[in-house]
Amino acid sequence: MSARTVPEAPLQREQPAASASARRSPAAPGEAAGRRDGEGDVGAGAEPPAAPGAPQAPGRSGDGPARGERRSRGADARALTQVLFQEFVKLEPGSPEHTRVRSALIEANLPLVRYAAARFRSRNEPMEDVIQVGTIGLINAIDRFDPDRGVQFPTFAMPTVVGEIKRYFRDNVRTVHVPRRLHELWVQVNGASEDLTVLHGRTPTTAEIADRLRIAEDEVLACIEAGRSYHATSLEAAQEGDGLPGLLDRLGYEDPALAGVEHRDLVRHLLVQLPEREQRILLLRYYSNLTQSQISAELGVSQMHVSRLLSRSFARLRSANRIDA
Repeated sequence: MSARTVPEAPLQREQPAASASARRSPAAPGEAAGRRDGEGDVGAGAEPPAAPGAPQAPGRSGDGPARGERRSRGADARALTQVLFQEFVKLEPGSPEHTRVRSALIEANLPLVRYAAARFRSRNEPMEDVIQVGTIGLINAIDRFDPDRGVQFPTFAMPTVVGEIKRYFRDNVRTVHVPRRLHELWVQVNGASEDLTVLHGRTPTTAEIADRLRIAEDEVLACIEAGRSYHATSLEAAQEGDGLPGLLDRLGYEDPALAGVEHRDLVRHLLVQLPEREQRILLLRYYSNLTQSQISAELGVSQMHVSRLLSRSFARLRSANRIDA
């Protein structure tokens, strides 16, 4: 049994004394129910799903056939939803009949979810996932809806569906979590940027956006940066178009010899302060790797004297060392 024919049997049992107009058209029970609930416009000018072949009222001047057909399908869905809810509120939650009518309500209002999800096509997220999240919001709206309040179900359900989708994008899609205030401000910055682009015929500057929203330029820059946090670029991904290697290959690294640059500069500065003979002894000992005996033979002095000169040079170097001081 399809979702369009689900409510007809119980509806006919509840209204055995239908009027002549109700016997001529299956739409009469739904219309009468709509008037009792204060929703007389639902189904007033459209045939319900049970009679899809019935002639439709002509649209306004200038409406094309496709537009009139979409309006007719929307009216059919509203009328069917109204009839289903009248039966739904009378059923015991958890019963098979309650589950059946609930499923029919979900199926009848899936076009509402698709309409809401289409607003988020620019987010580069699979539309199937967005529709699934919106369907969760639709189910929550069905469970909370009260037909006696006189509000049409699409009017009640749309904020719930859109809110569920926005919550999904805010909490699950972004690679980097952005504070809620910054996310909401980013929406305003995006809208102001589009308005200023149309007004000036060019991309607005940060100062113009900040002046339009009366906020600081730093906040505008933070919002623009937050808008890029939906998808992170892989460090190993090659750059498209320019033929350059990935970001990881172009990132700097810590050179292990970097610390030696400062040390060599310091040694050079300290060595020039020593006498020439002590400079030569240090060079022979630590750059030519000669022993003290070989140095003594090279300079014609005793080994003991070479040792004393080395000790005195070290003492002078330590006293003049800026780092140790």
